[in-house]
Amino acid sequence: MSSTSKLTPEQMALVIDAADLAVWDWQVQSGQLFFNRRWAELLGYRHEELNPISYETWEGLVHPNDLKKAKWSLEQHFKGLASSYEIEFRMKTKQGKYHWVLAIGKTIEFDEDQKPVRMLGVHIDINDRKSQKTDLDRKTKLLEESQRIAKVGGWELDIPSGELFWTNETYRIHDTSPDEFYPTVDAGVGYFLPDSKAQIINALERAIEKGEGYDLELETYTTKGRKIDVRTNGIVLFENGKPRKLLGTFQDITEQKIVQKRLEKTNRELENLNHTLKKSAHYDPLTGLPNRALLEDRMEQNIASCKRRNQYLAVVFIDLDGFKEINDTYGHNIGDELLCHIASKIQGCLRKSDTVARFGGDEFVVLINELNSVDDSKSVLEKIHKAVSESASIQYKDIRITASIGVTTYPRDSSNYAHLIRHADQAMYIAKNSGKNSIHIFDVEKDSASRFHIEELETIRQALLNNEFVLFFQPKIDLSSNLVIGAEALIRWLHPTEGLLPPIKFLPIIEGDLLTIEVGEWVIRQALEQLSNWAQQGINLPISVNLDSLHLQNPNFIERLKLLISEFPNFKAGSLEFEIVETSAVNEIERAADVITACRDLGVGFSIDDFGTGYSSLTYLKRLPTDILKIDRSFVRDMLSDSDDKAIVEGIIQLAKTFKKQVIAEGVETIEHGKQLLNMGCNLAQGFGISRPVPIIEFNEWFENWKKDNDWKSLSQK
Repeated sequence: MSSTSKLTPEQMALVIDAADLAVWDWQVQSGQLFFNRRWAELLGYRHEELNPISYETWEGLVHPNDLKKAKWSLEQHFKGLASSYEIEFRMKTKQGKYHWVLAIGKTIEFDEDQKPVRMLGVHIDINDRKSQKTDLDRKTKLLEESQRIAKVGGWELDIPSGELFWTNETYRIHDTSPDEFYPTVDAGVGYFLPDSKAQIINALERAIEKGEGYDLELETYTTKGRKIDVRTNGIVLFENGKPRKLLGTFQDITEQKIVQKRLEKTNRELENLNHTLKKSAHYDPLTGLPNRALLEDRMEQNIASCKRRNQYLAVVFIDLDGFKEINDTYGHNIGDELLCHIASKIQGCLRKSDTVARFGGDEFVVLINELNSVDDSKSVLEKIHKAVSESASIQYKDIRITASIGVTTYPRDSSNYAHLIRHADQAMYIAKNSGKNSIHIFDVEKDSASRFHIEELETIRQALLNNEFVLFFQPKIDLSSNLVIGAEALIRWLHPTEGLLPPIKFLPIIEGDLLTIEVGEWVIRQALEQLSNWAQQGINLPISVNLDSLHLQNPNFIERLKLLISEFPNFKAGSLEFEIVETSAVNEIERAADVITACRDLGVGFSIDDFGTGYSSLTYLKRLPTDILKIDRSFVRDMLSDSDDKAIVEGIIQLAKTFKKQVIAEGVETIEHGKQLLNMGCNLAQGFGISRPVPIIEFNEWFENWKKDNDWKSLSQK
């Protein structure tokens, strides 16, 4: 035995502790494993926490995936098949992580039967090396996979030695492998087609001699004889001012080239087709006249010319009278010949600078440009009208037709193509509706106001579709009890550019138009939805909405109201109220009374809004089954300083009592107003002094705060 085996355990312990290596000492037959401080620290332990450990404990520290090979390596050594024990494996640290070690050991003592008694060895920390290798392997694999997916290989040329290195993808592109082919510059260049070979040789020479990079698309063969298109580039790395290495890529672009050639062929075919279509796209195939597309282009040119020269352009819309009957009587062939005849006749009345186009069917549009005055077009219009009306001989048949003609002019009218065509068309319809066979000039001034109103209506209609409207709510209170008795829903417009708009900005625009009914139904539905939401929260507050007279008098009003209410199963009678102004009901009092009665049967109440500002009579109040009179704010606001207004307010309150109707004052701005109203016998109030109209979220907050405390509570305590 060696001298080491003759050391006493105490001496060996001193040796182990003095060593900087992670030393271990294994008593094989007892299974005890001794080690020094460094061995324990390697696994994150203090020396006294582990030393010694059993063989079973050691097995538990080795990673499960590494244990089998570690034990196999031990067996090989014990059997004499390996002079020493050497294996890499992972061991579990105190923190629960695994740490890579290189275990090196050797049996230093045997028993009489030559069985191992004692092994001595070290653990070398290889965790950082393993991590770096794993990271390097991962990056290498990622690079290789990326090159494979992109079909881009890499290469490196050592210029002094001429040694050439290819990546795996470069080999794959060349249909070979490192085992089959040894890359050299001459071998690689030899596969290029003649023209490409000359280019690559020239590029390599310039790179090596002058340090110039290159980027080329070339044709080459693979080692299997397959022809491919490639893109190769190279950059030069310098050392001491001289080219040292040439780095580059090698990409298979065969598929890209095939697609590119197909696209080029398709583009050529499309260009040819586009040329043909462009020619046919601007002319009518039957008459040979310009079509709508070319007409628009000609009009834009004419308008630009007239603008420069301060001249006029006449836009003439021609519709043949009775052409359908001719088609039905004689057939489409004769109808088509007649259209060609008319086209020729119109052309004969015009100058070369003018345009006649077939607009569609039996419609033609004429552009008469370079006019010094509007009246200059009259003689041309009369010539066209006369020419079209002349008898035409078509296939031995004498056919006579007339035309209705509408005219508008630039710059008196719009400079917009669509507007000019539409206005000339409108003028033509007036001519046709006035007995046909005539000419009508478009009235720009009359149309302007009408068009502006139509545009405003369309803007509001779009706002309704885009959900740009919202409801604000203004509370109503009982001054005597300080309780909130309801709220009035008031529409607002969240305009995308102008911000929040009050009703005065848009409701007058839709007055008298059916859009009023659409907006009114939207308000009713929103009010019903809010009532439903409140009901679910246990809040019982009626909502009143304003009802336009056109909506009230609509024959379908009651049926539509029934449908709206049916959408909300938790609707309670008395929770919805309509406010109408006096004139809404007075104009058709019988109809209004019937509608109000039908609404009351549905559980919907009515009030007269702005009472005192319109036509009123005792008969009117008696016959209308309304529930509430609302005193107009103009009287309430000034009643503290104006005796006449105060008298009117008192009169309305007494009138309401006489007819057994409730009365509510609008425009209540101060507590003093409230005191006066209570003294007059009016308990119900609404106005800015109580709350301005606010969005529903703010209203709900106001409602909760009002119940807690408010300045108006003093009135109810008197």
